[in-house]
Amino acid sequence: MHLFYTPDLTTNTYTLNEEESKHCSKVLRLNVGDTVHLIDGVGGLYEAEITAVNKRNVDLKVVNSIKDYGKRDFHIHIAIAPTKNIDRFEWFLEKATEIGIDEITPLICERSERKIIKAERLEKVITSAVKQSIKAYHPKLNEAISLQEFLQQAKANHKLIAHCLDENDKQYINTLVKNQQSYLILIGPEGDFSPAEITAALQNGYKPVTLGNTRLRTETAGLAACFELNYINR
Repeated sequence: MHLFYTPDLTTNTYTLNEEESKHCSKVLRLNVGDTVHLIDGVGGLYEAEITAVNKRNVDLKVVNSIKDYGKRDFHIHIAIAPTKNIDRFEWFLEKATEIGIDEITPLICERSERKIIKAERLEKVITSAVKQSIKAYHPKLNEAISLQEFLQQAKANHKLIAHCLDENDKQYINTLVKNQQSYLILIGPEGDFSPAEITAALQNGYKPVTLGNTRLRTETAGLAACFELNYINR
């Protein structure tokens, strides 16, 4: 299946942008009459036929469509501190998208070693993973925000925080949540959340969880949480 991301698709005709057109005609060597598939990022999966191949553009005509393709009855939102090595954060975005995630918020914490991210680059990583895994829904990447601000505004049926402090009241995710719900889990930076941040989260209704007996890297912890929540809703 040759898949293209077309978030601005609104009619039965569409012209791929120059980059996608080049990939379609020069790399994939597709031509007039060939069939491709399109996703709009909000649940639409479309079958389209190539009607024209020009020097810089490829024109398409939609011949079939499926709405709500792969729609889920739960929502996973992971708010996670970007890693110092941005490649590791991109790896998390790629793999979480493939497994299944709905929303990501980059968190700026007291111990964050990276406080600036290039959203455009991260969006491309997510889009590539969406196409790779044939998903019609494109995860939402929010703007980076401080943890303090985020705690005041975020909502979900289940709000969780994973941290490394030794506390006996931490539970496994599956003991705290029900399926078919909305989930929000906080994942801290390489140096973990500060005690003050953990206290603030708990005061705002977040429940402490453990992801196992070993200390995980930030991106691994985020992926572990993503996988577990998908597994609970399998």
